[in-house]
Amino acid sequence: MAAAVAVLALLQGCAAPSTGATTIADFTTDGCSLFLDRALGGGKDWCRCCAEHDLAYWRGGTQQQRAQADEALRACVRERADSPALATMMLLGVRAGGGPQWPTSFRWGYGWDYGRFFTPLTAAEAEQAAQKEQSFRARFPDLQCPAAEAERR
Repeated sequence: MAAAVAVLALLQGCAAPSTGATTIADFTTDGCSLFLDRALGGGKDWCRCCAEHDLAYWRGGTQQQRAQADEALRACVRERADSPALATMMLLGVRAGGGPQWPTSFRWGYGWDYGRFFTPLTAAEAEQAAQKEQSFRARFPDLQCPAAEAERR
């Protein structure tokens, strides 16, 4: 346990803390970060679940909002993949590796500078995020993973 705390402390020092910037980056998604987007060989596809989850993670917010996003991911994957085991495995993965303390491109609140952690969005920040999400959805209305789009061509 002490080793885990030490590793977290070191990792937090690897990235510069937030400068207090209140501008969110444009939304990006990599689908199911470090995980399969769909069943091998075609068939069941749960990548849209991950893209919706990425929207919540990009936006960030409170611990409760993160828990809700993670539960929504589990429910969506369970339905689309028809696999409670896969859904639970993905939930455990995002709970372990998606926290705001990790300086990764898929952490909670990744649209903001690192160091925001579980800061609730102000009304202005929420509006800014909503506008950027709307712009993204206008270009990609299906909110589908890019790899799936390429496979259909």
